[in-house]
Amino acid sequence: MSESIYHWRKPTGAWQIQQCLPIAPATAGQNLTRWQRLWQGLQQSFRLMVGVHDYQTYLKHMREHHPTVAPMDERAFHRHCLDARFPSQAGKLGKCPC
Repeated sequence: MSESIYHWRKPTGAWQIQQCLPIAPATAGQNLTRWQRLWQGLQQSFRLMVGVHDYQTYLKHMREHHPTVAPMDERAFHRHCLDARFPSQAGKLGKCPC
């Protein structure tokens, strides 16, 4: 074992976290309180846990990384996500929704 483990000191300095950034940033024109930002972040986290992807994040990704490709509309995006999670085509193995 390293000797540095035994000589550990609590770090100090100006680099310490002063305020955490929200998981789901507020859209332009919205002035949200900390509780509202926390609630939005929790909603986004729970949606991702059950497999519901965030369309706004997809649009942001497409703008930043694939500007020449037209993004799917919201309905097609959610259909694509459902088909990826629960394939309905014959011969494809996937998770069973039941």
